[in-house]
Amino acid sequence: MKREYQKLLLNIARTAIEEVLTGYRFIDKEELLRDYPFLKEKRAVFVTLNKRVNGRKELRGCIGSIIPYRSLLDDVIANARAAAFSDPRFEPVSSLDEMRQIDIEISLLTVPKRLEYIDPEDLRRKIVAGRDGVVLKLNGRQATFLPQVWEQLPDFDTFFEHLCRKAGLPGDCLRYHPEIDVYQVEKFEEDDFRS
Repeated sequence: MKREYQKLLLNIARTAIEEVLTGYRFIDKEELLRDYPFLKEKRAVFVTLNKRVNGRKELRGCIGSIIPYRSLLDDVIANARAAAFSDPRFEPVSSLDEMRQIDIEISLLTVPKRLEYIDPEDLRRKIVAGRDGVVLKLNGRQATFLPQVWEQLPDFDTFFEHLCRKAGLPGDCLRYHPEIDVYQVEKFEEDDFRS
């Protein structure tokens, strides 16, 4: 995706959050869809908020869609607001002052594809750490990790133990042969556009 489009999506995400904080409407959907037709495409995105604390970034919220079911414009707006105000792991973003300490990151997802595997060792051979985002499903439970999570959990066993737990399953849930879908992302963040 062109840099100008990436910058536009980041701006839409920030503005969507600021609309809630201020009570004012800044986003003109009709104008955006007319000027940027690609925003009409059905795409799935994750919006991640990282707060700058003592020179490092700390996760402040992350919500997204795995399957594309609404326009890119609507998905960015909804997930930006959800990351800021509805991530159950965090208190809602409280003010414009706090937003000035937050960097926004967007991940555009490819459509997930089922990964057939025989056992955990076969899965280990087929998963590409750092490239693959993973959706794990078992017994009506599901969780996903974006490819970026490999940066914090680069070891296959640790990655999947955390993913199993995120789904509310035992850390060794791979032995029950869950369904695994993989996807890739195009990731960009506000830091990419600072000189």
